[in-house]
Amino acid sequence: MSKFQIAIVGAGPAGYFAAQALQNLQTDDLQFSIDMFEKLPTPWGLVRSGVAPDHPKIKSVSKVFEKIANTDNFRLFANVELGKDVELDELTNHYDAVVLAVGSSKGKKLGIPGEDLPGSYSAAQFVPWYNGHPDFSRLNMPLDCDTAVVIGAGNVAMDVARMLSLDPTELDSTDTADPALAQLHNSKIRQVYLCARRGPEHVAFTSPELRELPKLEHTSVNIDEEEIAEALARLAALPNPDSDAKNNLEAMLAIAQGQKLKQDRSLDFHFLLTPLEIRGSDRVEEIVFTFNEVHVDSIVPTDETYSIKCGLVVSAIGYETELPLELELEKGHLKNQAGLIKDNLYVVGWAKRGPSGVIGTNKSDSSETMKYLASQLTNEKNSGDFCALLDGKGINYLTQKDWERINEFEVQAGELKGKPRVKIVDREKFLSFKNA
Repeated sequence: MSKFQIAIVGAGPAGYFAAQALQNLQTDDLQFSIDMFEKLPTPWGLVRSGVAPDHPKIKSVSKVFEKIANTDNFRLFANVELGKDVELDELTNHYDAVVLAVGSSKGKKLGIPGEDLPGSYSAAQFVPWYNGHPDFSRLNMPLDCDTAVVIGAGNVAMDVARMLSLDPTELDSTDTADPALAQLHNSKIRQVYLCARRGPEHVAFTSPELRELPKLEHTSVNIDEEEIAEALARLAALPNPDSDAKNNLEAMLAIAQGQKLKQDRSLDFHFLLTPLEIRGSDRVEEIVFTFNEVHVDSIVPTDETYSIKCGLVVSAIGYETELPLELELEKGHLKNQAGLIKDNLYVVGWAKRGPSGVIGTNKSDSSETMKYLASQLTNEKNSGDFCALLDGKGINYLTQKDWERINEFEVQAGELKGKPRVKIVDREKFLSFKNA
């Protein structure tokens, strides 16, 4: 029997599905010992720090992760950062194969003047802020203005816009991080604009997300009916209209035609706007756009501009992989061939293909790469237990048992407040659960 040692770096969906794929590939003659490394004190990746708090059903996939983790051949090493606590060559020299499941944590830049003004953020900062990521939870968001602008045309942009525009009381029963929830309760923002560069027929929203917007109890959601009608006409003129685009447009049309109750808060969708400049002296005060037009299936800028007075701008235009390693990037993700980077080094998830798909997309993606990895294994290295190296360095890592204690504590604290959990946001507090 062959038993190979595999290291997976990153405890998000792609990492867990890679571990699951390896477990499913096991036979009487082929076994795997899986060590998962995570730089944060907690696992689950975007399921914990990316999914919007008011979408708890999506987080139920964590039950699958826990089942994967509670097997004899799996170990978790949380609070261990690649490039800081352990080097890549230490992993590749010790393990038979190393799988990078590090995601894409860096927000793409707009590349416009004023982007670095206080009050200008990326969704890669804003989303982990309200989700209690320990590196972002203490950010002091400028919510003292009446207007915010969100730039993007995907579900992340919609999540950000929704979180800014809803009444914070709608979050009181969720696992929104306490520091962020307190700031949101004191927010003066009442008008949120979601601005997309392309037309309504090109957006990357999903129709279920759109159909949930009218359920906001204290927010008027506004979409121009004429814009949607024009987009529907453009789509119908195409030889092979995209069914997802049609579903999106129908969902947006329903919002545009829906009864509008007067609310203190509003969320307005604007399309065919490209940001040109963010203006302000000491902080964000205004953002300037250029109007675009749709010519056949291309977006063409015009000479006409449009500006919005605002105090907060959040860009949600995509993510890139960021690692302190000398590995080649290609279009924002790690350069690879069918998941193979080189030698015994592989990649899965967003770091492999870019920030695309939903959580479930990572399952098939990871499965394909792990099948290829298994086919390339030859002789075991038999390098011993990696714990010796970590202990020798004095790395203060957290195990699966430590995480289970953290999880139990958060859930119990949540039960007292009628929430799914109350998230710990302080690294030192997490470490207090080690061997508790």
